[in-house]
Amino acid sequence: MPHTLASPCSAELLIKKSRFIACVQPMTDRAAAQAVVARLKAEHPGAAHVCWALLAGGQSAAVDDGEPSGTAGRPMLDVLRHQDLEGVLATVVRYFGGVKLGAGGLVRAYTDGVAQALLKAERVAIVKLRHLRCTVPYATEGLLRRELDAAGATLDEVAHGDAVTFDFSLADGAAAALVARLNEAGNGRVVWTEE
Repeated sequence: MPHTLASPCSAELLIKKSRFIACVQPMTDRAAAQAVVARLKAEHPGAAHVCWALLAGGQSAAVDDGEPSGTAGRPMLDVLRHQDLEGVLATVVRYFGGVKLGAGGLVRAYTDGVAQALLKAERVAIVKLRHLRCTVPYATEGLLRRELDAAGATLDEVAHGDAVTFDFSLADGAAAALVARLNEAGNGRVVWTEE
């Protein structure tokens, strides 16, 4: 099951006089990630590089920011993938210390920075939600509310008209069982409509 992070976490490494400031944080899209990177560049004007990797579905990216190709962004992205994360941005700000690390040294430095930050991070499971809508007679409203509450569903909206329409969401894996339970308990009075 994929996870995301509860909040940002950071770590700092000093390798052959170069300073690496790594941060991992929850992030949903590339535009928001680029805003974070722009802010980091403004906060660290003396930094040689601000490399980053975003793992967020079709929005994923890996940027070396002037480091030799494939030595920063891609290895950072690989760390996020191996940790089964989704919706996470990893950034590493590097202050050059005057000693070249070589390609292997750079890969190790950037992956270690991200890995150290992830050790401090609290992971949160990503639960895919299913949104459902049904209509019931007023006499069945109480039953439906109790069943939704027992199933841990989130009530999004209730509309009262000729009948009562419920919009709700719950974990995708629990949806089929709840629909079957409501159909049985409602004796055919629960009418489902597509979201």
